Amino acid sequence: MAGIFKAYDIRGIYGKDLTEDMAFKIGRAFAGFLKCRKVVVGQDMRPHSEPLFEALARGLLMQGADVIRVGLCSTPMSYFANGFLGADAGVMITASHNTGEWNGFKLCREKAIPISGDTGIKDIEQRVLTQTVEPASPRKGRMLSQDILSDYCAHVKKLAELRRPIRIAADFANAMGSVEAHALTGLMEVDGLFDKLDGTFPNHEANPLKAHTLEALQKKIRSGKYDFGAAFDGDADRAGFVDERGDIVPMDMITALIAQSLLRKRKGKILYDLRSSWSVREVIEESGGTPLLCRVGHAFIKQQMRAEDAAFAGELSGHYYFRDNYFTESSAMAVLCIANLLSQAKAPLSALIKPLRRYHKTEEINSEVKNVESVFRRLREKYKDGRALNLDGLSVEFKDWWFNVRASNTEPLVRLNLEARTRDLMETRQKEVLAEIRAS
Repeated sequence: MAGIFKAYDIRGIYGKDLTEDMAFKIGRAFAGFLKCRKVVVGQDMRPHSEPLFEALARGLLMQGADVIRVGLCSTPMSYFANGFLGADAGVMITASHNTGEWNGFKLCREKAIPISGDTGIKDIEQRVLTQTVEPASPRKGRMLSQDILSDYCAHVKKLAELRRPIRIAADFANAMGSVEAHALTGLMEVDGLFDKLDGTFPNHEANPLKAHTLEALQKKIRSGKYDFGAAFDGDADRAGFVDERGDIVPMDMITALIAQSLLRKRKGKILYDLRSSWSVREVIEESGGTPLLCRVGHAFIKQQMRAEDAAFAGELSGHYYFRDNYFTESSAMAVLCIANLLSQAKAPLSALIKPLRRYHKTEEINSEVKNVESVFRRLREKYKDGRALNLDGLSVEFKDWWFNVRASNTEPLVRLNLEARTRDLMETRQKEVLAEIRAS
């Protein structure tokens, strides 16, 4: 059971690792840890999200917390509800892109401030496993319901600056993207794929990071006339994009375009994850913004955004964070920013992306290693002449290339991202760094 308490959320296989009894205990422990009195709870479309909600809510109510049920919603909508309704905590019942047998909880404090392993999940885990839960409250909490869809839609639509009709195709993967996309209704034409909610994911995995999950969307784009395509993950806190030709757009290029769109209206700070292309930083600067490097992981990014009062942050995994959504993700806002930019341009998305492809970048490459620390020691020694940064793993930058190596939190793996000014140099350096990583 302890394995369900992860670095950023609580997640496990329903009925095996994550049961109603466990959800009840988590509800009690969560309320006891935060001393919260007003908790927003949303859920995704998985069939077991409902019994998990009922069990979690019983635990929260027993500890005297009022539960504001917002029902079926995307994770961005649940974050919005937390801030908009003035709650002092929030729980989203979802296992994101995981397959149908999984479920879990994403936890927040007030104003949608995330709770991660280091900021509360470990504490909640100990309370659950050792059964050190405060006695039931003499005041039983109240169960309330709130429909926040119309408020979220109005909230997203404030970003709209469309100057011509936009038509997109969207792959909802039978998941919460079809609810998230309600915020785009009336702004653009959205031609949906797999829009029937089905927690068994009958068509494909809801993970736009995997190229094969985009094939149906690419086929649809190529069979019609669309400005672009968007694919949502299971709880719609991530989105992948394809251009008008059906070609996949790298997620760091989307970060650059959203930054361009937002900075046209108001200058400010933009965060970009350290695996992103050099061109992201350059585009932010060229658009009059202040680029700030950030480490990987939503809890770290949201914390840094708040500290810097950054307008936006983009992560290579397809998370796009907006100050206007309580410093959290909003896939609908990301889609709308791209639509805004295209409606104001005289060129298609592929043409807007082309000048941003200034360098040659690898995909993220995983290597299984025997000793992670020895890998980092070798890399630090071999590349000591470069500019090193230890923000997240090891980043080393030279005049004409850079790399980042990060260790997995759960496996004996290290992950390499590398970019260079020419393809030949990229391929040469990739082989060289991988050889160093994989040396026995």
